[in-house]
Amino acid sequence: MRSETAPAIRLEDYQPSAYCIDTVDLNVELNPTATRVSATLSVRRQTGTPPGTPLLLDGDELTMVEIRLNGAPVAEDSFCADSDRLELKAPPPDPFELTLVTELNPDANTKLMGLYRSSGTYCTQCEAEGFRRITYFLDRPDILSVYTTRLEASKTDCPVLLANGNLSETGDLEGGRHFAVWHDPHPKPAYLFALVAGDLAEVSDTFTTASGTHVDLNIYVEHGKDDRCGWAMDSLKRSMRWDEDAFGREYDLEVFNIVAVSDFNMGAMENKGLNIFNDKYVLADPETATDQDYANIEAVIAHEYFHNWTGNRITCRDWFQLCLKEGLTVFRDQEFSSDMRSRPVKRIADVRLLKSHQFPEDAGPLAHPVRPRIYHEINNFYTATVYEKGAEVVRMLKTLIGAEKFRAGLDLYFDRHDGEATTIEAFLTCFEEAAEVDLARFSLWYEQAGTPVVTAESEYDPDRMTFTVSLGQEIPPVPGQKTSKPAVIPLRFGLIGPNGDDLEVSPPSGAEVAGDVLILDKSHQDVTFENIASKPVLSLLRGFSAPVRLNQHLEPEDLAFLAAQDSDPFNRWQAVQTLLMRDLVRLTALTRQGQAPTCSDNVIDVIGSALLDTGLDDALRALALTLPSEADVAQEIGKDVDPDAIHNAKSVMRNAIGNTHLETLRKFSAGPSGDGGYSPDAASAGKRALANRALYYVAASTDPDGFDLVWDRFASSDNMTDRLAALTLLVHDAMPKRDEALDRYRNRHQDNSLAMDKWFMTQATSPHHDTVEKVEALMKHPLYDPGNPNRVRALLQSFATGNPTQFARADGAGFELIAESVLEIDKRNPQVASRLLTSFRSWRALDPQRSALAESALLRVSSCEELSRDSRDIVDRTLQ
Repeated sequence: MRSETAPAIRLEDYQPSAYCIDTVDLNVELNPTATRVSATLSVRRQTGTPPGTPLLLDGDELTMVEIRLNGAPVAEDSFCADSDRLELKAPPPDPFELTLVTELNPDANTKLMGLYRSSGTYCTQCEAEGFRRITYFLDRPDILSVYTTRLEASKTDCPVLLANGNLSETGDLEGGRHFAVWHDPHPKPAYLFALVAGDLAEVSDTFTTASGTHVDLNIYVEHGKDDRCGWAMDSLKRSMRWDEDAFGREYDLEVFNIVAVSDFNMGAMENKGLNIFNDKYVLADPETATDQDYANIEAVIAHEYFHNWTGNRITCRDWFQLCLKEGLTVFRDQEFSSDMRSRPVKRIADVRLLKSHQFPEDAGPLAHPVRPRIYHEINNFYTATVYEKGAEVVRMLKTLIGAEKFRAGLDLYFDRHDGEATTIEAFLTCFEEAAEVDLARFSLWYEQAGTPVVTAESEYDPDRMTFTVSLGQEIPPVPGQKTSKPAVIPLRFGLIGPNGDDLEVSPPSGAEVAGDVLILDKSHQDVTFENIASKPVLSLLRGFSAPVRLNQHLEPEDLAFLAAQDSDPFNRWQAVQTLLMRDLVRLTALTRQGQAPTCSDNVIDVIGSALLDTGLDDALRALALTLPSEADVAQEIGKDVDPDAIHNAKSVMRNAIGNTHLETLRKFSAGPSGDGGYSPDAASAGKRALANRALYYVAASTDPDGFDLVWDRFASSDNMTDRLAALTLLVHDAMPKRDEALDRYRNRHQDNSLAMDKWFMTQATSPHHDTVEKVEALMKHPLYDPGNPNRVRALLQSFATGNPTQFARADGAGFELIAESVLEIDKRNPQVASRLLTSFRSWRALDPQRSALAESALLRVSSCEELSRDSRDIVDRTLQ
């Protein structure tokens, strides 16, 4: 019998709960295989609920031990319970106490949802619907309760006992056990509940808020890893100060705890006062973490801390409002990282992520609005659309109304909705009132799926001295949305004169303009600028002011001009990328036609100019020298995609750039002089990025010393950034001694799981024809743990999403490998399996042979009779 898709949940069907739960008192007696949870719930009928209305509580694989009502046993005919639901048939009319006792097996919980044990440490993950795996509950985000949690465990095995809020009591018990009581005074939904118990090392610090409140800061990690927590603690303190300065938000408890665990389905979780992290976003030192790891830790620490206000103090009324906390908080962490580092570099990095992850999602079978109106499995909607596109919508809102009014609207939102579970409509209303604007049409960004395609054509009339820009927009059809309405699109722009300076222009006719932002809000608009003395070059979508695809025909000389002269750093980078992309598409077509592809001179020239442009900092230069990814080129081609042809085109371009600019590239590849030691700061990271990008081209050239330069970088590097960059070149370019390099790396880092994830990933993303077989062999490696999500992502997810030539190998072996892996992983961890399955999202864009093989692999997954709800949802939507 085929497994069933979960029933559809629809936004339009939302109804407030018939009951609320004011307080939750938990007593958790921890035991590896038989943990007993006693939950006493103070339940109250909501206004308007008829007396005697049944109370229905959610469960998931629970074992009921006992149920009491107001302290007395409940008659068997007064309730019914199974593993997934509890119904109290006729509750008392007045507020009452319901005590539920359940028994759990944390060791057997391989789903890593609810309460489980990771490397001997008890921890929880309750978002989105994990609390129902701990006790029966109204497990929905609009049920806000005050929690008091008593934990009891072996003092030897679990000297550390943590839960939400402030510590109120501790003590010893008989039999070598002890307890701790934690109280969280802030009402919160069940998905923010957390507990941790284990034998952990503690790294402590303090923070004093702007109003003078002392806060204890603690990071808990496995013993022996505490020396790698310094950057995370520093990032936390900077996040707390920045949120006070930038948004006026102070922390509100006596303590802020972070726990890092190695087995975690997500990156991190913002549980109130007790953030639980995947340890890859906490642990760092130069020996084992790259510059990107340091940047990621800084951003994720900030993201989870910022949730204290945007997600915890104000939460979602229902899961359809998920972007209200996630998109808004991503915007906040992006702003933080921009202030900590380089704003242009951060903006480019965020847009590259959006284009590589969210744009394909918007263009495929898994497309959905920023606020979906229907879902079958909420775990599958923690997506790039909700997070990254959701952040872009908030950014557009700030662009439209201005920074001052945006801050006023956000302050009003905090003041008005603190302590509530609220909605997108309530959020937008605050900005409407603060800015005195109507955002009804802007709200379409939350309601419509798909990426708008903006077209722009310009014409200069020298006789009339006018410059006219014809703009258009449309959203291609996506599943469930054949037509769409014109969106409100803020287009930041500039007109650049022959000398490279921005022209001062009067407001044009044909569109609303606010400063340097032009508002496109119709399907077609002609915008005319007057008194333009000579033909300008239009710089459109500066700073990527809206998440759209821009089709703007500019001649190569205009793009080269923008790359050299544009005052907007993002559009300088974009001009280079556009030239590179056009030529990669051309080279791909020539390869498929059997012709010998040759790189265009304008590409060679613009790379040379970027390389020598002292007006760009090192990190920006490294980004300008970075070729579009093969996945990006595939998106640009759109259909009948041949990954091998794209890979060949990129190799041709890389080789041509390396040989033409070899002397300059060799100079930059040497890296910074001096031995001041490693620092993760932005300037130092930029120097390393430029040096390693230059080495990437040198390695592809005919330079006879290329291999020696790469090997020396690998063998002598004093930091993981340089070591991993060189290892990747040795493996991906099939250089001599690549096996020796892999052995050396493994011998050096085999006791560090995060460093070994990089070892697995490097091999999984190798473009060589035997990588499928290599991945299959690595799945049998003693260091491969199929139960650890990080290791699965490092090997299988990296292969499926970061290796298009081998995942989409012409014989279908890559598709079959992932399909088989999904079926195996799904048995123990459906969340990890379903996310791996999303790697098939662009299968219809492949050439007919590959597309047919991908469909066959998907149908194999779909035919599984015992597929989880998570994976069933993804495979059904992917095949639709």
